[in-house]
Amino acid sequence: MENNYVGSALLTDLYQLTMAYGYWKTGKAEEQAVFNLYFRKHPFQGGFTVSCGLESVIRYLDNFRFRPADLEYLATLRGADQLPLFDSGFLDYLQSLEFSCDLDAVPEGTLVFPDEPLVRVTGPIIQCQLLETALLNIVNFQSLVATKAARMRLVAPDDKFLEFGLRRAQGPDGGVTASRAAYIGGFDATSNLFAGRAYGIPVKGTHAHSWVMSFDSEKASFEAYAGHMPNNVILLVDTYDTLKGVRNAIEVGKALEKKGHRLLGIRLDSGDLAYLSIESRKLLDENGFKDASIVASNDLDEYIIKSLKEQGARIDTWGVGTKLVTAYDQPALGGVYKLAAIRGADGQWHYKLKLSEQSVKISTPGILQVRRFKKNGVFVADMIYNEEFGLEDTVRMIHPYDFTKQRSFDETFTSEDLLVPVYRHGTLVYNLPGIVDIRERTRVQLSSIYEGTRRFTNPHIYQVGLEKKLFELKTNLILERRGTAENKISVSDRSKTDI
Repeated sequence: MENNYVGSALLTDLYQLTMAYGYWKTGKAEEQAVFNLYFRKHPFQGGFTVSCGLESVIRYLDNFRFRPADLEYLATLRGADQLPLFDSGFLDYLQSLEFSCDLDAVPEGTLVFPDEPLVRVTGPIIQCQLLETALLNIVNFQSLVATKAARMRLVAPDDKFLEFGLRRAQGPDGGVTASRAAYIGGFDATSNLFAGRAYGIPVKGTHAHSWVMSFDSEKASFEAYAGHMPNNVILLVDTYDTLKGVRNAIEVGKALEKKGHRLLGIRLDSGDLAYLSIESRKLLDENGFKDASIVASNDLDEYIIKSLKEQGARIDTWGVGTKLVTAYDQPALGGVYKLAAIRGADGQWHYKLKLSEQSVKISTPGILQVRRFKKNGVFVADMIYNEEFGLEDTVRMIHPYDFTKQRSFDETFTSEDLLVPVYRHGTLVYNLPGIVDIRERTRVQLSSIYEGTRRFTNPHIYQVGLEKKLFELKTNLILERRGTAENKISVSDRSKTDI
């Protein structure tokens, strides 16, 4: 996707530049740092989130630079004294700046959970800082839409799902990336031609009410459409009288058959979708169109689709727009990006955390990795650990906020680390999978979690904890920052209950 901001380092907030300027002025710009990107709470009050957006991150980083026009603009910025906000020397520094960080990330289509890093960036602190806003923008939105799409797919696993949201999306880029995320989440096709070309997503579409209204009669409009596009006949039947529209579609379908073509289906876009789909199915079946699809649209989401299925609706294809691409009931994923370590002059990592009166907002220090444990192919728990500490043969995981809840994992569990290398010293080392493979990964991941984690109401809480040494590090840093370091803890010999 080629937009004039793709790759521009100005896709950021001003405070990232003011901090970058401060790092440069104080000689800290090249200090090595580690930042972790994660979220604190699942969207839609659900039990899982689908990671999405890594390919867009890669496209952004492959073109990351300050262009001449960017630097010209920065030179015009003024402080409160009307003097230039940035020194010319700093702008010269930015002109030659090239992305040289390491980046590790969870592959797209992976199910992720609160507090787990989705992306980890290691490198000069000035670069890590400048990437914050763009990474959050990309990962937050695409993960949100992919999760919404996956929830709809779970409601009707055998049906077809079409994404129709471009006209209601939050701008062109929001519409295009939403189409991509929806496909990864489990949708089958999009009406968005640009997304179809850019990402290789199947495209679907026939006609709207305006086509019908432009003719003297509904039947005439159907006949004209079937005449000029006989290999793509799905007819919108609710412009005037829905069931009469179905009968008109059937007549046109019979004429099509005589010419060697088939009526592929009808679309319902208003009214009582359960009742109308049931009656439409009867009419279609009675007239020999048992294989014709019934497509439904009209402000659908997972809750409405679930309700329609429970009412016995005979819909087999769902066209979803507004409530998908805008993530209607929760329009933002609260992803954050926190500094976790800085390498000192002694060559050692010095761990950092952000304190808060709310425990959930206290960040976790370290060069974080996530180990996922499985039994018989089912996800059991995720453990966040510090790569610098490594892992023992038998590892112990501790609940992030209650050290009495612990769990051990031995060789009877299979496991894998979720974060994989994407960049090393600014060079891409990751082989991007195709979008079909990413979509399949989402499907397999969803089939690998406990059913209760997938439910919409009060979902089962999937276990996520901190490795014992990381838990101790975090707790002792909290005590140190609060001036109570004399109360340092070790949980290695504490009594425990399984979480």
